[in-house]
Amino acid sequence: MSEYPIVSTGPDVTRQVLSDHDQLMVVAFRFAASGAIGALHSHPHVQSTYVESGRFRFTLGQEEREVGPGDSFVIPSDQTHGCVCLVPGVLIDTFTPRRDDFL
Repeated sequence: MSEYPIVSTGPDVTRQVLSDHDQLMVVAFRFAASGAIGALHSHPHVQSTYVESGRFRFTLGQEEREVGPGDSFVIPSDQTHGCVCLVPGVLIDTFTPRRDDFL
C-alpha cells in the first residue's frame, strides 16, 4: 500500500501517488462509475498513461480516442487533455518531472 493519501479529484474519481522522485512520479487515478470525468486541463509535464482496467474516451488536443485495458500513450507538455470514463477502471499515469502540486 502506498504511503500517500487517496485524494478526491471529482465525483467518483480519486488519485493516489504511488511513487515519486524529483524527475518522475507514478500516480493511480481510479474511476468508480461510468460517466466520471477527468476534466480537461494542461500542464508543463510530459505524461504517459497506461489503462490498467476500464474503458475511457480521451480528448488529446483536437483528437478523441477510446482506450481500454493494456492501451498506453504519451501526452506532450502543455497539450490540453481529459477523459470520460465509459467503464469503471484505473489509469496509471507517469509524469516527468514530478507533479509537486500532487504532494
